[in-house]
Amino acid sequence: MPLDVVVDGERFAEGVDLSPEGLLDALTGNAVVSTSQPSPAAFDAAYARAAASGATAVVSVHLSGQMSGTVQAARLAATTAPVPVHVVDSGTVGMALGFAVLEAARVASGGLPVPATLVAPVPPAPPVEGRRWFRRRVEAAPLPPVDDVVAAAGRGAAASRAWFLVDSLDHLRRGGRLSAPAAALGIVLGLRPLLTIADGSVVVAEKVRTRRAARDRLQAVVLDDIKARPAARAAVHHLGQPDLARTMADQLAAWAGERLVEVVVCESSAVLAAHAGPGLLAVVVTDA
Repeated sequence: MPLDVVVDGERFAEGVDLSPEGLLDALTGNAVVSTSQPSPAAFDAAYARAAASGATAVVSVHLSGQMSGTVQAARLAATTAPVPVHVVDSGTVGMALGFAVLEAARVASGGLPVPATLVAPVPPAPPVEGRRWFRRRVEAAPLPPVDDVVAAAGRGAAASRAWFLVDSLDHLRRGGRLSAPAAALGIVLGLRPLLTIADGSVVVAEKVRTRRAARDRLQAVVLDDIKARPAARAAVHHLGQPDLARTMADQLAAWAGERLVEVVVCESSAVLAAHAGPGLLAVVVTDA
């Protein structure tokens, strides 16, 4: 369900009409940028499509309700959906939300591992003219209880931690995602706070003087978290800084060793980038 990004009054669907690169151009060009959650009608249509394709239930997992009205729109549409809909407030954003969805998908698929680096399936070959085709009946594996899938999404979200750095806290302050006193730490005092998600909201985890020191501290905090888990997966988010993000991912993989079983680099979503602003660098860690 794409959220909307509004740039100078023009509305774009996240990931459809506006890429992270296009948003970065808008942010650095001093455009007025805001965001908007999907409408209940958009959720109505999505749930109807799922039911028409054979779904017997929907597990609808979304970013923190403290940061967006998306969850409320999903819940409103769920009351009239043609199949039962279970809405999950992940309480988080980015790949912390993504890992929660992947954990739910793993349980829904019968326990098969679902990597973050998903590969598109190869389409089936067309039938050969003149050959007779026989359809053999195959008993499908029983679906897991939907409550198990819902619990898996919640478990995946609870197991994830996210930390991030931005060039300026002003974007978070203007969008209402960070309190004015917290934003003043960076704007007035010139600090580079290390931010995290707590109880569904953006909060300051630590205060650092320079961006270089902040990056070093980000790596140290992430490594401590990885080492505290039996096995971990990680994602490095960036906005227009692919080389920096790849360097950080490679360093984490080298320092964490076999305990880090997967690390992916992914550009920030347009909505997350709209509130964080240029210079976004984030790391998400979860259980593997």
